Amino acid sequence: MALHKGPEKHDERPMSVNPFFGEANPVVEMAEAPPKHRLPDTPLPPTTAAQIVHDELMLDGNSRLNLATFVTTWMEPQAGVLMAECRDKNMIDKDEYPRTAELERRCVAMLADLWNAPDPSAAVGCSTTGSSEACMLAGMALKRRWATRNADRYPGARPNLVMGVNVQVCWDKFCNFWEVEPRLVPMEGDRYHLDPQAAAEMCDENTIGVVGILGSTFDGSYEPIADLCAALDDLQERTGLDVPVHVDGASGAMVAPFLDEELVWDFRLPRVASINTSGHKYGLVYPGVGWALWRDKEALPEELVFRVNYLGGDMPTFALNFSRPGAQVVAQYYTFLRLGREGYRAVQQSTRDVARYVAGRIGALDDFRLLTQGDELPVFAFTTAPDVTSYDVFDVSRRLRESGWLVPAYTFPPNREDLSVIRIVCRNGFSHDLADLFVEDLTRLVPELRRQPHPLTRDKAAATGFHH
Repeated sequence: MALHKGPEKHDERPMSVNPFFGEANPVVEMAEAPPKHRLPDTPLPPTTAAQIVHDELMLDGNSRLNLATFVTTWMEPQAGVLMAECRDKNMIDKDEYPRTAELERRCVAMLADLWNAPDPSAAVGCSTTGSSEACMLAGMALKRRWATRNADRYPGARPNLVMGVNVQVCWDKFCNFWEVEPRLVPMEGDRYHLDPQAAAEMCDENTIGVVGILGSTFDGSYEPIADLCAALDDLQERTGLDVPVHVDGASGAMVAPFLDEELVWDFRLPRVASINTSGHKYGLVYPGVGWALWRDKEALPEELVFRVNYLGGDMPTFALNFSRPGAQVVAQYYTFLRLGREGYRAVQQSTRDVARYVAGRIGALDDFRLLTQGDELPVFAFTTAPDVTSYDVFDVSRRLRESGWLVPAYTFPPNREDLSVIRIVCRNGFSHDLADLFVEDLTRLVPELRRQPHPLTRDKAAATGFHH
């Protein structure tokens, strides 16, 4: 959640309001708009208040044309109806809303089966507000397991967490909030994510775990989870260090099971202790819902689970939040029920096909060079060709906004700060037709960009709102 502060200077200029907004006497009663930075003195008619808010929100971007976000921007009308029916149900109140709680339990069981838990009935898990909270919970479990094993040295010893420099910002937050040292494997050359051997070499007796990313947000590539586990198996044989792995499958954990069944990345690897995913990304649900699962009860320390007597019921809970609506969990169960394995496979395959198609069209333009092809996550990144000097990716991003397309341009982290790219995220609802329109707009811009004397973006840090 972003932090906001009040305006340095309140803008309270009187603003005339369309007299049709008024219901009783529009000319007299609605001569001015209500204040923007303090509560109005009197109530407004509901239609007036709604129209004022609606008109201001029209200035937002079109979410369907937002190729920066991984978040689901389209669901079936039936899902919207179910969510409306459940938005007033408090997800935490499992005693009062037992059927909603049962749907959450079924979703956990379905994910445990999908991710090949050794005994799906023994796997434990919970819903969250998204993958960020799920990662926090997984990190807490890793730290508590390490602290229990090292009770004779902790809190004197400082725990650390090993991960690639490409991790999502929530892992930086976890390390900051829970006082864990982040050990980051840098990018090198054409490797844009974690190197298994380099990660193993960073581990020591204070390492609580290693995070593997199934689908890097920087370029859409899968990290080699099986190779990472093998490197840590070798480390244990040589040193005795037993380091668990958490798989951040925010996106890939809802893609790989359907499109890459031969890829071993999940609970089939004994070293994988926990997995998270975002239901509101390739789980195909509106924001915000995520999921965190542990392979068994031993992987989630019991002392982290709170048992609360809430409204007359004994309620075990493991979460950072408390009250939240049950609508997204219900929508997740609806989508699981609606699509099944074959339906998910069809949707994700179509999305990957679109990604590969768009990547191929862009790769055919001489001005651009592809980093990835969209053949893992339906996501790919590209940069300008070496001989392009009149514009850069920040210019491309800015000009595409003129046609309504929201695409992020950004610079890679250490050791590839020299590389600036554009990333395209393809989601359900971004059809072949929309893809053709996007490529046509980009192709039409190229001759204009070539006529620039030089790249026009001075402040690259402010050129895009994308960071992860």
